Amino acid sequence: MVTANMLLMSLCQTQEYPKLYLNTSVIICFYNEDPSTLFRTVHSVLDQTPAELLHEVLLVDDSSDGELLGNIHNEVEEFVGKNFPPKVQLLKTMKREGLIRARIFGAKKATGQVLIFLDSHCEVNREWVQPLIARIQENRTFVVTPIIDIINSDTFQYTSSPLVRGGFNWGLHFKWDSLPDDTLKTNEDFVKPILSPTMAGGLFAIEREYFFDIGEYDAGMNVWGGENLEISFRIWMCGGRLEIIPCSRVGHVFRRRRPYGSPNGEDTMTYNSLRAAHVWLDDYIEHFFHVRPDARHVSYGDVGPRQRLRRLMKCQSFDWYLKNVYPELTVPGKESNQTAKKETIGKLQSRRKYHKKNYVATYQIKLSGSRLCVESDKEVTSKGSTLLLSVCSRTKKQLWSVTDKGEMVLAQMLCMESPESSKQKPRLSKCHEMGGLQEWKHHDDIDTPVYNIAAGLCLGISSSGIKDFANPNLDNTPVIMTVCTDTSAAKWDFVKIP
Repeated sequence: MVTANMLLMSLCQTQEYPKLYLNTSVIICFYNEDPSTLFRTVHSVLDQTPAELLHEVLLVDDSSDGELLGNIHNEVEEFVGKNFPPKVQLLKTMKREGLIRARIFGAKKATGQVLIFLDSHCEVNREWVQPLIARIQENRTFVVTPIIDIINSDTFQYTSSPLVRGGFNWGLHFKWDSLPDDTLKTNEDFVKPILSPTMAGGLFAIEREYFFDIGEYDAGMNVWGGENLEISFRIWMCGGRLEIIPCSRVGHVFRRRRPYGSPNGEDTMTYNSLRAAHVWLDDYIEHFFHVRPDARHVSYGDVGPRQRLRRLMKCQSFDWYLKNVYPELTVPGKESNQTAKKETIGKLQSRRKYHKKNYVATYQIKLSGSRLCVESDKEVTSKGSTLLLSVCSRTKKQLWSVTDKGEMVLAQMLCMESPESSKQKPRLSKCHEMGGLQEWKHHDDIDTPVYNIAAGLCLGISSSGIKDFANPNLDNTPVIMTVCTDTSAAKWDFVKIP
């Protein structure tokens, strides 16, 4: 069977690009990164990038101080001098700046025509840079990102990611969304740029002068977090365009946890999100505070210069952004103003009068290597029920019917729905047939992860359960959503029910 990724790779191999005349500065910031991982990243860039397109690689050491890894800067400096060409340069900040200001530091040192920001734990794929440059040559206001593939943090196994785009929720947390309906009508659609409301932030390309014209990063933000949404809002609202380029693929090591935080213990995600909210959300900021009431009285520094920048660039309102860029985002209390979504719902509702669900098969979802199956904690008709593990028994509470839309329907009544963050649990909800948080992917019937594209998370169990999941006495262990590379992410067997 030809999968979407197989089709995409085949189509990308036939793509032809115009003469490329822009060269690139690849900027890789690192702090306490394992040197071997950093070197692997640089080697991939040198090996997979045509020399005429690669002006320089700037390694920005954000004043690493890792005791366990020794003197990282000296080790990197020695290795770079002995093993890399002169176009690979090592820079160092005067003091710890954090990722955001370290990237600004690197951008100001760069002299290439296009800036490409990469994390320090990546592996670029074949012909990764050509489609990015080609798109920017069409229009300098296009900001483009590659497809971000997954590199296992333990084995470094490389796995292709599906076609998705960036979104967010009202807590200003980034999430992956399924593509809008009818996006992929023809084979050619698989290789066309994908309009994306937001970017993940770690990897993107932008024309150098345009980066500074639109205000670079918000230098008032600290360390890491929220900067990807802020620059995404600014690109769209101030005349630019943000796209994912399907034929550009870069692998990224997704760690189980961040290896560092703020030097003073500050919650930089909240601090930075508040700065973005006060500059860009307009009256919609109240929806942020409804989700994050704890943030209402938290300090976020002086955003006056960023607000003046917005006025000087005559940027659009956030209301314009929601209506024209991200109409799929539900606005609490204002669902009716989302024309595109309303029309889609209307079509689906009329279609339901004549169409029954197409069930592919019915399964028990068993934790691999155990005798435990996923079931609802309440009756199969109870919306909002969470999920838990129980000894497999083929009761209604354990019978999951999979549809051709990727839904998992308990007793053909309610759909399994992922939350938008790993802080909440999956639950049973009324089936809406619109994919998103109710669309699940798994590779095989045995020993497979179960992945929700919209949430970017996998089905798992609590870490305490993982330690001894073969123990049949672990009844009532909660089923959770977790980062797919975390130890709490589980493998599952889909046991078909005749």
